[in-house]
Amino acid sequence: MKGIFTVILYCILPSFLFGQNGVDSVEVNFTSPPGTVIFNSKASTHKYIGSPSITVLEDGTYIASHDYFGSFLSDTFVYKSKDKGNTWNRVAEIEQLNWSKLFVHNKELYLFGVRPKGNSGYGDCVVMKSLDGGHTWTLPIDKKSGLLLEGFYHTAPIQLVYSKGRIWKAMEDHKQVDGWGNFHAFVMSADEESDLLDADSWTLSNQMKFDKSYLDGASSWLEGNMVVAKDKSLKNVLRVHYPLDDKAAIIDISDDGKTISFDPSTGIIELPGASKKFNILYDDKSNRYWTLSNYVLEADRSGYNERTRNTITLSYSDDLRHWHIQDMLLHHPDVKNHGFQYLDWLIEGNDIIAVSRTAWEDETGSADNQHNANYMTFHRFLNFREAKK
Repeated sequence: MKGIFTVILYCILPSFLFGQNGVDSVEVNFTSPPGTVIFNSKASTHKYIGSPSITVLEDGTYIASHDYFGSFLSDTFVYKSKDKGNTWNRVAEIEQLNWSKLFVHNKELYLFGVRPKGNSGYGDCVVMKSLDGGHTWTLPIDKKSGLLLEGFYHTAPIQLVYSKGRIWKAMEDHKQVDGWGNFHAFVMSADEESDLLDADSWTLSNQMKFDKSYLDGASSWLEGNMVVAKDKSLKNVLRVHYPLDDKAAIIDISDDGKTISFDPSTGIIELPGASKKFNILYDDKSNRYWTLSNYVLEADRSGYNERTRNTITLSYSDDLRHWHIQDMLLHHPDVKNHGFQYLDWLIEGNDIIAVSRTAWEDETGSADNQHNANYMTFHRFLNFREAKK
């Protein structure tokens, strides 16, 4: 490894946990993926698991959700665990909702996502609320009931953050119903005490599209993370679509949330695995920022690292700009049909709890590919702050 990447790979699980390479038919025995299976959408159905999200209610109940992707409009499915993630039950299905993030605000449960208008998933920006632990949800009928923006918006299950008395969410405007890459980054914010279902509560920034001159070979940015820097300024840290991987972009945000800006001379940083979706969380106990991402091991490097998702690493930063790999949390040696991706996660005491969109063989065959996941799995990573030897 070179540059800023300090690598400590200690958590390589025994080979028997990984199953057998090349499993692609029902005649061959298979093993379950690591973690706890929340849901398995059988590989033969070609209905792929997307947008895993997790939050914790005030009483300690875990709530998780996912959608489907493929050539159809998606619904979102909600699950509940009363035993710290050991067992899960589906409690709700929400029609026409994707890319949603679960969160708790003022002790109430919310889902912030997109109501798709076409098969690509882009659509209206909406927020819903549940008052019974995820079993029933409000409907975003109009601008007073959760329909925040009409158009062709994009997002991912990435944290909403609190700062300056407001709640903040990074978004993208795609401007069109189909296609990929036309992402205009912006941020939304609302007063913490306002009605989050009321569109008038939300302030929007200007929008910025990625300019290819920012980084040779890169084409777009998306799935931004709202982060509060240590000087209390607000940042949007985005995934950058870049074949060589490991590049992220930092957009600056004004205190009032109305203006975003980008300095290409300082705004492109190295972050392990940043050509794929990642979440950044700040941890008060360690005074560090942490992320889980699809860093590509040297043995797996190719000309298109964006689709290599067989490894999850834990990385930290003291300043949002210099990142160091502390640990490898999940790994499978096969890059073609195995993947752990789009992890949404939270810090719980000394541990990380996470949900993953996981591609792994099941009794109907191998996953379609490493991207088209057929499982949602739950994971607990113990004592994550400890440097391993």
